[in-house]
Amino acid sequence: MSRLKTLAFVPVLMLAVPQPAAAQPAPIAQVTAHLQAVDTMTANFSQTDRRGQVLNGVLTLKRPGRLRFQYQPGVPMLVVADGKRLWVIDYETKRRDSWPIGNSPLGILLNANPDLTRIAKVVRNDAQILMVEARDPKKPQYGTITLGFSKTASAPAGLLLQGWTVIDAQNNRTTVRLSNQRFNAAVADSAFRFDDPRRRGPKG
Repeated sequence: MSRLKTLAFVPVLMLAVPQPAAAQPAPIAQVTAHLQAVDTMTANFSQTDRRGQVLNGVLTLKRPGRLRFQYQPGVPMLVVADGKRLWVIDYETKRRDSWPIGNSPLGILLNANPDLTRIAKVVRNDAQILMVEARDPKKPQYGTITLGFSKTASAPAGLLLQGWTVIDAQNNRTTVRLSNQRFNAAVADSAFRFDDPRRRGPKG
């Protein structure tokens, strides 16, 4: 189950779309504006763990605090954030683990009022790509997340989230790449419920 303890990414740079030459907000402020403009997002994802194992599936996000990684058929795992806690569920072993959302690097994506000024820095910013690395210096045990965006005029705040990379406290790297991103469509809260593995198999 260690492959799901952290979820992460290397940006898909080939999908970047150049922006016209116009004044842009400061990079960190632009990322904050993007997060604030995204109420919901759905996307396909491809996750690669430190051993090179690749899993695919569908990501559903609803801010604040809700997220679901629905893995491909045949993978008896589920990752869900229900508004308060992030759950990692193994239906094969009937085990579930959880921790507060704020204790995960993914909390940056789910925070109702994201403030990146204290914890984030720009690691790349050019005409096509913006990459921001975030790490809370007061909580280094939660790891580091690097968000990768393409600059796309039609996306929220001009940024299209392409994925992220997470490096945990043990220096394990996980990568997540996104495709077919869709923003701000209606998503029911029921999408973030799950069946207790101690009682039954995975839902759906």
